Amino acid sequence: MKRLAAFTAILALGGCAGAPAPDMTARHEAGGVTVVLAVRAGLLTVTFTPPEGFHLYSMDLPAGGVDGIGFPTVARPGGALVADGPATADRAVTELRPAGLDLVVPVYPDGPVTLTVPVRAGDGDRHEVTVGYAACSANACLAPVTDESVVLHNID
Repeated sequence: MKRLAAFTAILALGGCAGAPAPDMTARHEAGGVTVVLAVRAGLLTVTFTPPEGFHLYSMDLPAGGVDGIGFPTVARPGGALVADGPATADRAVTELRPAGLDLVVPVYPDGPVTLTVPVRAGDGDRHEVTVGYAACSANACLAPVTDESVVLHNID
Protein backbone atom coordinates (compact mmCIF):
# COMPACT_ATOMS: atom_id res chain seq x y z
CA MET A 1 0.00 0.00 0.00
CA LYS A 2 2.88 2.38 0.79
CA ARG A 3 4.40 1.69 -2.63
CA LEU A 4 1.12 2.55 -4.35
CA ALA A 5 0.89 5.83 -2.43
CA ALA A 6 4.49 6.72 -3.34
CA PHE A 7 3.89 5.89 -7.02
CA THR A 8 0.72 8.00 -7.05
CA ALA A 9 2.64 10.91 -5.50
CA ILE A 10 5.37 10.66 -8.14
CA LEU A 11 2.78 10.74 -10.92
CA ALA A 12 1.07 13.76 -9.37
CA LEU A 13 4.37 15.63 -9.32
CA GLY A 14 4.94 15.11 -13.02
CA GLY A 15 6.92 11.89 -12.94
CA CYS A 16 5.35 10.71 -16.18
CA ALA A 17 5.78 12.03 -19.70
CA GLY A 18 2.42 13.84 -19.73
CA ALA A 19 -0.28 14.07 -22.35
CA PRO A 20 0.61 14.64 -25.98
CA ALA A 21 0.32 18.22 -27.19
CA PRO A 22 -2.63 18.91 -29.51
CA ASP A 23 -1.99 19.66 -33.18
CA MET A 24 -1.60 23.44 -33.53
CA THR A 25 -0.22 26.07 -35.87
CA ALA A 26 0.69 29.76 -36.10
CA ARG A 27 2.44 32.23 -38.39
CA HIS A 28 4.49 35.28 -37.41
CA GLU A 29 6.29 37.96 -39.39
CA ALA A 30 8.76 40.46 -37.94
CA GLY A 31 12.30 41.61 -38.61
CA GLY A 32 11.99 40.67 -42.29
CA VAL A 33 11.60 36.97 -41.41
CA THR A 34 8.53 34.76 -41.83
CA VAL A 35 8.11 32.22 -39.04
CA VAL A 36 5.76 29.24 -39.44
CA LEU A 37 5.08 27.16 -36.34
CA ALA A 38 3.34 23.79 -36.12
CA VAL A 39 2.82 21.06 -33.54
CA ARG A 40 2.06 17.61 -34.89
CA ALA A 41 2.54 14.21 -33.29
CA GLY A 42 4.38 15.67 -30.30
CA LEU A 43 6.89 17.68 -32.35
CA LEU A 44 7.08 21.45 -32.54
CA THR A 45 8.58 22.62 -35.83
CA VAL A 46 9.46 26.27 -36.32
CA THR A 47 10.61 27.32 -39.78
CA PHE A 48 12.37 30.68 -40.03
CA THR A 49 12.50 32.06 -43.59
CA PRO A 50 14.65 35.17 -44.08
CA PRO A 51 14.77 37.17 -47.33
CA GLU A 52 16.86 35.76 -50.18
CA GLY A 53 20.59 36.15 -49.54
CA PHE A 54 20.19 36.40 -45.75
CA HIS A 55 21.32 33.97 -43.06
CA LEU A 56 20.23 33.35 -39.46
CA TYR A 57 22.51 32.81 -36.48
CA SER A 58 22.95 29.42 -34.84
CA MET A 59 20.61 28.39 -32.02
CA ASP A 60 23.81 27.68 -30.04
CA LEU A 61 25.05 31.27 -30.28
CA PRO A 62 25.31 32.80 -26.78
CA ALA A 63 22.47 35.18 -25.84
CA GLY A 64 24.77 38.20 -26.20
CA GLY A 65 26.27 36.99 -29.47
CA VAL A 66 30.01 36.69 -30.06
CA ASP A 67 31.51 39.93 -28.80
CA GLY A 68 28.08 41.49 -29.33
CA ILE A 69 27.65 40.19 -32.89
CA GLY A 70 24.55 38.13 -33.66
CA PHE A 71 21.39 36.93 -31.97
CA PRO A 72 20.64 33.23 -31.48
CA THR A 73 17.75 31.62 -33.34
CA VAL A 74 15.32 30.58 -30.60
CA ALA A 75 12.14 28.47 -30.44
CA ARG A 76 11.23 27.97 -26.76
CA PRO A 77 7.88 26.32 -25.89
CA GLY A 78 5.90 28.02 -23.13
CA GLY A 79 2.56 28.27 -21.41
CA ALA A 80 0.78 24.92 -21.70
CA LEU A 81 3.37 23.66 -24.19
CA VAL A 82 6.32 21.96 -22.48
CA ALA A 83 9.62 20.98 -24.10
CA ASP A 84 10.24 17.26 -23.81
CA GLY A 85 13.81 17.31 -25.15
CA PRO A 86 16.37 19.61 -26.77
CA ALA A 87 15.88 21.55 -29.99
CA THR A 88 17.58 20.40 -33.17
CA ALA A 89 18.15 22.23 -36.46
CA ASP A 90 17.74 20.86 -39.98
CA ARG A 91 20.81 22.73 -41.27
CA ALA A 92 24.46 22.40 -40.34
CA VAL A 93 26.17 25.41 -38.82
CA THR A 94 28.85 27.22 -40.81
CA GLU A 95 31.45 29.71 -39.62
CA LEU A 96 31.12 33.38 -40.47
CA ARG A 97 34.29 35.46 -40.19
CA PRO A 98 33.30 39.15 -40.31
CA ALA A 99 35.76 41.23 -42.34
CA GLY A 100 38.23 43.16 -40.21
CA LEU A 101 37.38 41.29 -37.02
CA ASP A 102 39.17 38.37 -35.41
CA LEU A 103 35.90 36.53 -34.72
CA VAL A 104 34.14 33.36 -35.75
CA VAL A 105 30.34 33.51 -35.56
CA PRO A 106 28.23 30.34 -35.99
CA VAL A 107 25.46 30.83 -38.58
CA TYR A 108 23.18 28.73 -40.74
CA PRO A 109 23.66 28.92 -44.52
CA ASP A 110 21.54 31.53 -46.34
CA GLY A 111 17.88 30.58 -46.51
CA PRO A 112 15.33 28.94 -44.25
CA VAL A 113 16.13 26.88 -41.18
CA THR A 114 13.77 24.69 -39.18
CA LEU A 115 14.14 24.02 -35.46
CA THR A 116 12.36 20.96 -34.07
CA VAL A 117 11.54 20.43 -30.38
CA PRO A 118 9.74 17.42 -28.88
CA VAL A 119 6.82 18.74 -26.80
CA ARG A 120 3.96 17.63 -24.58
CA ALA A 121 0.91 19.29 -23.09
CA GLY A 122 1.32 20.98 -19.73
CA ASP A 123 -1.18 22.75 -17.51
CA GLY A 124 -3.45 25.39 -18.98
CA ASP A 125 -4.85 26.12 -22.40
CA ARG A 126 -2.54 28.84 -23.76
CA HIS A 127 0.08 27.21 -25.98
CA GLU A 128 2.84 29.56 -27.01
CA VAL A 129 6.37 29.64 -28.33
CA THR A 130 8.95 32.33 -27.68
CA VAL A 131 10.95 33.05 -30.81
CA GLY A 132 14.06 35.09 -31.40
CA TYR A 133 16.33 35.61 -34.41
CA ALA A 134 18.20 38.05 -36.58
CA ALA A 135 18.73 37.93 -40.34
CA CYS A 136 21.86 39.30 -41.99
CA SER A 137 23.39 39.32 -45.45
CA ALA A 138 26.95 40.10 -46.47
CA ASN A 139 26.06 43.81 -46.49
CA ALA A 140 23.21 44.42 -44.03
CA CYS A 141 21.34 43.16 -41.01
CA LEU A 142 17.61 43.45 -40.39
CA ALA A 143 16.15 44.41 -37.02
CA PRO A 144 16.57 41.53 -34.56
CA VAL A 145 13.55 39.94 -32.89
CA THR A 146 14.04 38.86 -29.28
CA ASP A 147 11.67 37.14 -26.86
CA GLU A 148 8.61 37.47 -29.12
CA SER A 149 5.68 35.34 -27.89
CA VAL A 150 3.61 33.60 -30.57
CA VAL A 151 0.32 31.95 -29.56
CA LEU A 152 -0.51 28.69 -31.32
CA HIS A 153 -4.07 27.79 -32.35
CA ASN A 154 -5.66 24.36 -32.67
CA ILE A 155 -5.93 22.96 -36.18
CA ASP A 156 -9.60 22.53 -37.05
